[in-house]
Amino acid sequence: MEKYQKTISSQISYTGIGLHTGNKTTITFKPAPVNHWISFVRKDLPDLPEVPADIEHVIDINRGTTLGKGTVKVYTVEHVLAAVIGLEIDNLIIELDSNEPPVGDGSSLPFVDALLKAQIEEQEEPKKFIEVDTPLLYSDKERGVDIAAFPSDDLRITFMIDYRNPALGTQYTSLFSLKEEFVKEFAPARTFCFLHELEELKAKGLIKGGGLDNALIICDYDMSQKDVERIKPLFGLKEEAFLGKSGILNDVPLRFYNEPARHKALDLLGDISLIGVPLKAHILAARSGHAANVALVKKLRQLYEKKLITVKYQEKKNKGDYFLDASAIQKIMPHRYPFLLVDRVIDIVPRERVVAIKNVTLNEPFFVGHFPGHPIMPGVLIIESMAQAGGILLLNTVENPENKVVYFMGMDGVRFRKPVLPGDQLRLELEMIQFRKGGACKMQGKAFLGDELAAEAILMATVVEK
Repeated sequence: MEKYQKTISSQISYTGIGLHTGNKTTITFKPAPVNHWISFVRKDLPDLPEVPADIEHVIDINRGTTLGKGTVKVYTVEHVLAAVIGLEIDNLIIELDSNEPPVGDGSSLPFVDALLKAQIEEQEEPKKFIEVDTPLLYSDKERGVDIAAFPSDDLRITFMIDYRNPALGTQYTSLFSLKEEFVKEFAPARTFCFLHELEELKAKGLIKGGGLDNALIICDYDMSQKDVERIKPLFGLKEEAFLGKSGILNDVPLRFYNEPARHKALDLLGDISLIGVPLKAHILAARSGHAANVALVKKLRQLYEKKLITVKYQEKKNKGDYFLDASAIQKIMPHRYPFLLVDRVIDIVPRERVVAIKNVTLNEPFFVGHFPGHPIMPGVLIIESMAQAGGILLLNTVENPENKVVYFMGMDGVRFRKPVLPGDQLRLELEMIQFRKGGACKMQGKAFLGDELAAEAILMATVVEK
């Protein structure tokens, strides 16, 4: 059954203070047109700057996910985004009159309640999902963090935490259905931190709006009531604060027996929204935080971009051993016979690398004069083959690539290691070393014959209008 994009029927607002900045903020949710996705608008700044909620605009992941565009920033967006994605809303404009959404009670529930009150409505455009075909993995062995995405017909999350703390122990949770479980079982889960972290966080200028009414404070087993009394003035706490028997400051009751694990799943859900499109996958996470979440999201975003390229250029379904055929390449590149020197693209990792093939045949026109009786592919054309493969990678980093062309500006470190003869197959590998959003870049290019390096060069290029 085909699913359709969703937005809200009317705008609605909610006011509170930001968790880290302590700023009073009004957040206003507004309907957005199809294919808009989610964006934040800073209505307190001149010209109402807009920051898209996608991985390209993540600028900080220290104790929360921060988005930015130029000098404009929006802090701690994960709880809001979790509410939007948990309710399966696709298109939304989120206005703020400060730089951080309200923290509410430390969960996503206040935003969920507001969005439900605004009423969710279907739009006429079908949803565009990203589906995981093969497992994607991210691991940080030093921190004991693992997170992976596996094929699934819907979005599912399985999360395990292990802080080696008696109050928490090892906790586990699973979300199998957004529709059936999100609102009641995950949206109310509150954020948490450890008592020993409070002074450090305060010293960094964070949690200015934090308090016992919007976070669970986990007591460390080696801290005393004296430590609690020392920390109280940092938050202006006038009420009693004590080491709870439950391991939670003031014995604040949990909403779920595994509330911390559920909140980590909530954070992950918010970070998943940064792909920029709904996801079908089963995410398994162990001890994951924003850094690992964002690392996996980058991989998922690259997978989505690859699929967009395939849909746009590749008419015939390939057999899995290549990415783009000759017909698709001609839709991207302006070159034609006798100067199109890339026959097939094996793989692309957007903005990172490309692997392509040039089949060298005796029918190449340059062999007539280079050299009669001793045909060798000119070194300059080997470099040109590399450059064209790099052009395919570079053109897919900009908007409307069909209206652009790549100009190469320079070469460094050019070396020819092995002659290329008729019947050879060149494997061209280009790695992006540096890329600027204006289109200028530096790439490391290598051409291989089997496992042997035939040529290499560092190429500088830029993208310009045709």
